[in-house]
Formats: sequence, C-alpha cells, structure tokens
Amino acid sequence: MMDQTKFKAGYLALIGRPNVGKSTLLNKLLDYKLSITSPRPQTTRRRLLGIMNGNSYQIMFLDTPGILEQSKYELQQVMLHQIQLAIADADALVYMVEALAAGSTAAEQLVAAEVDLIKKMNPAKKPVLLIINKIDLGKKSDLLPLLDFYNRLYTFQALIPVSALKGDGLTRLLTEFLAVLPWHPPYYDADTLTDQPEKFFVAELIREQVFLHFGAEIPYCTEVVIEEFKEREGRKDYIRAIIFTERDSQKAILIGKKGSALGKIGLQARVEIEKFLQREVYLELRVKVRKNWRRDKVQLRQFGYGE
Repeated sequence: MMDQTKFKAGYLALIGRPNVGKSTLLNKLLDYKLSITSPRPQTTRRRLLGIMNGNSYQIMFLDTPGILEQSKYELQQVMLHQIQLAIADADALVYMVEALAAGSTAAEQLVAAEVDLIKKMNPAKKPVLLIINKIDLGKKSDLLPLLDFYNRLYTFQALIPVSALKGDGLTRLLTEFLAVLPWHPPYYDADTLTDQPEKFFVAELIREQVFLHFGAEIPYCTEVVIEEFKEREGRKDYIRAIIFTERDSQKAILIGKKGSALGKIGLQARVEIEKFLQREVYLELRVKVRKNWRRDKVQLRQFGYGE
C-alpha cells in the first residue's frame, strides 16, 4: 500500500492571456506534443488534461484557453467557462505572462486588469504561481524590475522566469509545482498521459493545420469533427474528418483552387497524426458550412463544447 506521506499528486491550472506559451510549456514539461500550438492567439479552445508522472509525484496540468478582455461570441463565453472550471478543479493556479508584457504604461495597465480578473476568478484564494515566459527575448537587466512590478500587484507563491520554448528554468519550476501540491496517492496509472481519446487529438491536429495555413478570420470560424475513425489490421487506419466553417466564401478558401488548399492541410495533418498515433493513416477531409455556429449554443453543444 502506498505511503501517502511520500507521494504528491494534484491539479494545476495553466492560465494567462492568449499566446503567452501555456501549450508550449505543457508540451515541454511532458516531453510530448499533447497540446496544439500556433503563432496565432486563441489556438486552444478547450481545457486539456496533461499528466506528468515522476517517482514520487503525479501532476495533472489543465491547459486552458487564453483569457480575453471581452467575449464577442458564445464560443468565447464557453472558453471562459472552461477557464473557470479549471480554476475550480485545481489545487493551485499557474499564471503565465510574457517577459515583454510589462515596461509600458498600457501593457502594465492590461496586466493589472488581468490580475484583478484572476482575483475574482479565484475566490478560494488558491496559491498562484507566476511564470514569466519568453525571457530569452528580453534583456536580463529588465527582469528584476519586472519581478518587482508583479510582486506589487499580487502575493504570488513564487515568481519563476522561464523560456518554455528553450526549456530554461524548468527544473526550478518543477520544485515550485511540488511545493504547492498536496500529499496524495496518484489519481491515474503511471503510464497515463491524458484522459482524452485519440479521436480528440486527431481533430485538434487537423485544426492546428488550419491555423498554420490560413490568416485573417478563417481559423477562428472553423471546427473539426471526426466522422469516422477505423483501425484496420494490416492496413492504414481510416479517418474521415469534416472541417466546418460559417460561410460559403470561407469554404471556398479552405478548399482552394481544384482542392489545392485542402490538399495541403490534409497532407501535413496526416504527417502529424501519424507521428502522434505511431502508425500510418488514410485521411479524408471535407469542408461543410454551419452558419454562425460560434454564436449558437445548440451547435456548440453538438460540437462538444460545454461538456
């Protein structure tokens, strides 16, 4: 029987503005690409559980969508709810910012407003760790004033400068994570990485390619649904996926001339899916229109939001 006084296990919610590097950090900590990433903000739409296992600990990370100042669509309201659920489930919060976020009056006002929001979203006053990411992009001389700025805003459990992309500062990060977690036996088997099925990640990898291949509004009005996923012994797995968008004009752009754009998405998505599944697949993609799905609660539920 496991000695609960010698094992730590708990949940940490990764929160912060869009594109500060939460998903990149999660992938680096797990040493596995679990969460999709892109240079575009709001790539993450759902909270995602990633499990980090050690000899004496199990950390459940809840990757969340970026915090927005205003919600334009029902989808963004759902994303905010995902953040609130993660905070409610967590033993502690990991608030992530960019090293370049402070330094100007406008940037500091934005960060101060965000900290106020976190105070409101954390009525239980759970411990909050501050991660200052992308320190490799700034000057070392700017770091101390930045730490002082955040110290004046809130009583953080710890302030940790890191570079999620380069892996700098992660050793100290793990120490600080363990300091706020309870003594508890593991929640999951030691070989478990997440609670989501393969089909979820296949859809996310296709959606990632839409973010990487298209600009403007296209990535934000698309959603991917896996209609069929068959494992076939001795043959490639068969996957049929639908990319939904809101207007016929967007559908035409996604398909491209003679299917060229959709072909590029499918080709690169297949490569990433095969890396993830560690087996060959045959991927069939189609594009369909669901008008105003981001504003429609019924369609959002059909797409699995709000579950």
